[in-house]
Amino acid sequence: MHLKLAPGTMTQHMTKPISQLRLLHYVRQPHIKDHQSVNMGAHTDYECLTLLHTRNQGLQVLRKDDTWIDIPVDPAALVVNIGDMLEAWSNGLLLSTPHRVLNLSPERFSLPYFVAANYNTIIQPFDGLTNEERPELYQPFMAGAHLERMLMRDFPYLRRLKTSRGAAQVNPIHNPFEQRLNKKKS
Repeated sequence: MHLKLAPGTMTQHMTKPISQLRLLHYVRQPHIKDHQSVNMGAHTDYECLTLLHTRNQGLQVLRKDDTWIDIPVDPAALVVNIGDMLEAWSNGLLLSTPHRVLNLSPERFSLPYFVAANYNTIIQPFDGLTNEERPELYQPFMAGAHLERMLMRDFPYLRRLKTSRGAAQVNPIHNPFEQRLNKKKS
């Protein structure tokens, strides 16, 4: 509704989605004494949306002014993060949410649901979201290929598994949706 798209414009591309429900277990390393250290570094989620029920402190999001804010723990609410696919579909009208997880307790569990499009969906701005003043911001990409590339980049055990099966080494991967994070690092 916010993007003024016809009902079903997005969901028609989510009939057999590559969505994932993942159990994440964050463990503070014994040698780390600083409880404010980062357990899961700053990143954006690769899919359309992430739904998360918060039960522990530690999740932070990056504001537009480049400051980190804590997400409050509210058992009655869901945190909704915008992901890369939705940013591209909306041609940047909705921005992927940069976030990170701090080491505030010896261990932390999280059960996010990553809402995605169908594997073969070509992600590009929907009709009506580009014009002469606002040209297409991202190159079109296939939803499943983007998800695979990013998982290979961010999870070393998947790279090891793939290379042990004879696949080529994964080349360094640039994620255009993390530009705000890369700018902050420089």
